Amino acid sequence: MQDTISQYIAQYSSEVFPKGILAIIPEPAITKDGNTYLLSFKTPFPCQGELENLAQQLVLEFDIDVELLIDCQVNAVRTHGIKGLKNIIAIASGKGGVGKSTTSVNLAYALIAEGAKVGILDADIYGPSIPTMLGIADQRPSSVDGKTMQPLDASGLTAMSIGFLVDEDNATVWRGPMASSAFSQMLNETEWPDLDYLIIDMPPGTGDIQLTLAQKVPVAAATIITTPQDIALKDAMKGVSMFDKVQVPVLGVIENMSYHICSNCQHQSHLFGKGGAEALSKQFKIATLGQLPLDIEVREDMDNGNSTVLTNTASEITHLYRKIARKMASELYLQLDNRSPLTAQITIKEE
Repeated sequence: MQDTISQYIAQYSSEVFPKGILAIIPEPAITKDGNTYLLSFKTPFPCQGELENLAQQLVLEFDIDVELLIDCQVNAVRTHGIKGLKNIIAIASGKGGVGKSTTSVNLAYALIAEGAKVGILDADIYGPSIPTMLGIADQRPSSVDGKTMQPLDASGLTAMSIGFLVDEDNATVWRGPMASSAFSQMLNETEWPDLDYLIIDMPPGTGDIQLTLAQKVPVAAATIITTPQDIALKDAMKGVSMFDKVQVPVLGVIENMSYHICSNCQHQSHLFGKGGAEALSKQFKIATLGQLPLDIEVREDMDNGNSTVLTNTASEITHLYRKIARKMASELYLQLDNRSPLTAQITIKEE
């Protein structure tokens, strides 16, 4: 049976493993304990949900019990001097009101659910909403040495925001250079633990402060949030162009509020249009990471300082966030990691 399982795994492919699973990770060790087959995987990015899908297929195909052992070892794809951080991913939008901060928080928790160590940094100096969404708006960072700040913990997510440091009313009157300086201090003077990913919730727009932050921060890559509306897509295009100017790769686009499902009849309605993210992806040759519905549960959870990914782990919206999170992590690895099978190789042959 071990050989049969190995052959099945060798043929497995998906969006996360486009060239097959064994093109990206080593062949798993397969052992048998009673009636249970133990599969030991070593992965270069968090993809627990994908391996659980594979295990479920094995259970259904061969009527066996399967147990997974996953060792996730994430490497940095860009060299920088910020202690504790491996990969910094900017979550950005061309305009406000598209659910960028909500998506950032839920993606961060989704990455944790997939097996990664994650932090979030609120770069929206003028309107920090992350503290409220994490349910820790009344907490303040401490300092051990008087020079660096200790980040806060929100159910396993490491967090830092200007909202923890000053009253929101004071932050909103800062000029651009002052806001940029404050963000730089939060990034560089926070005592970050060892993190696989730091999610930066960028301020909305593509003005001077966004450009300055994108230039100052050693971002590995960016993800664009949009809605299907034409005006939102036009602003999202500006976001892609901004990161292109500062030579930051864009992993893909997430279409938020893509559709609404009626709670009574389950009819799917595209309230703000349809197909926008796919058109944007095609134009800029970037991936469509996923489409998220307009969901009242997500809004209520954020207002109450909770993440749907934590409060309703089995919900369809949680599965969507986790699927997008591992797709984003895989795109970062496939596009930028030197070990990736998609990385161009240079071979020199001696005559």
